[in-house]
Amino acid sequence: MSAIDRGKPHALDRSDRRILEVLQEDAGLSNQELSDRVGLSPSPCLRRVRALEEAGIIVGRYALLDRKLLGLELTALIHIGMDRHTPERFAAFEEAVSGYPEVQHCYLITGQAADYLLQVVVPDMDAYQDFLLRRITRLEGVSSVHSSFVLRRVIDRTALPLGYLRK
Repeated sequence: MSAIDRGKPHALDRSDRRILEVLQEDAGLSNQELSDRVGLSPSPCLRRVRALEEAGIIVGRYALLDRKLLGLELTALIHIGMDRHTPERFAAFEEAVSGYPEVQHCYLITGQAADYLLQVVVPDMDAYQDFLLRRITRLEGVSSVHSSFVLRRVIDRTALPLGYLRK
């Protein structure tokens, strides 16, 4: 693999793509297990993983937890409208919600009546009401809030579609 420039799309070879595919399935593999699965010896495999990390392509490794077994059974999708569309207003909102552990995802969006879409995970409707009334609606600039609730996760994946990577 050639030197990778941080922040730009990269042309990765077959081994790099395979490493990424396997790590997306199970980031907890040891280097030996990973090298066995991708068909490389351990030293070159480790060098490639480190290069992918240094390039910012691998940004972290996480454990996926079962929400239901942890009692976090309610997922809400919240569309939030802002009163003013200024960089300062948006920055203040984003900074505030980034400190809320209930917020799993925050997207600045277009094509809707809202400016932001949040995905929030809480134990139940009471916890959601508390989160909404004590945190979200008290943020300066929030002018509208519309909530939807997830009934069932039909597709809930974290893996990126690597088939689009340049060869």
